[in-house]
Amino acid sequence: MSDKIEITERETGIVRVFAVDIPADQIAAFTARNGRWPLREALGADALDPDHIEVFDASDLAGVGLPKYLIDGHAIPEDQIAPMRTRLDGQTGTVLVATSRAFANTAQTLSPRAPLRLIASFSEAHTPITFGALPDASAQPQQPEPEAPAPRKKPSDAAMSGRVATVVLLILALLVTVMVWIAG
Repeated sequence: MSDKIEITERETGIVRVFAVDIPADQIAAFTARNGRWPLREALGADALDPDHIEVFDASDLAGVGLPKYLIDGHAIPEDQIAPMRTRLDGQTGTVLVATSRAFANTAQTLSPRAPLRLIASFSEAHTPITFGALPDASAQPQQPEPEAPAPRKKPSDAAMSGRVATVVLLILALLVTVMVWIAG
């Protein structure tokens, strides 16, 4: 396959489906990561996160089918699947499904080659986020009330004792000064 696939570092919501054209008994070796990783090499990927790649036999989806799996499992809208339904339903053998997260937020150019064959790329459905009015007035943001002055704290007993002692000492100093003045 000579087609190039551009991956941006901010890519999200893209699901790519590949056919893996090798015998079933070679799939384990193809997906194994033991020094080399043949799957990554076949994709031509610089960075690849195996947690976001699925490799399975299409017959594992018996009763569900690949189209329904993509709709329900990856939130692909029906209108994107419809033109590809016959091709997806007819897919036999091993399938690789890679989401945008598989490319580890790394800008790169994929150059898939045999045994991989791109079947299709889909965009996950995104429901726009809307914020309606809050249902109850108690849930509305409140304006902060002006702060009331903090109530004055009652002075502690130690502070009161210190004030009384200061007043007593001033009175005694005044009396001593008056007596010295009278005596002199």
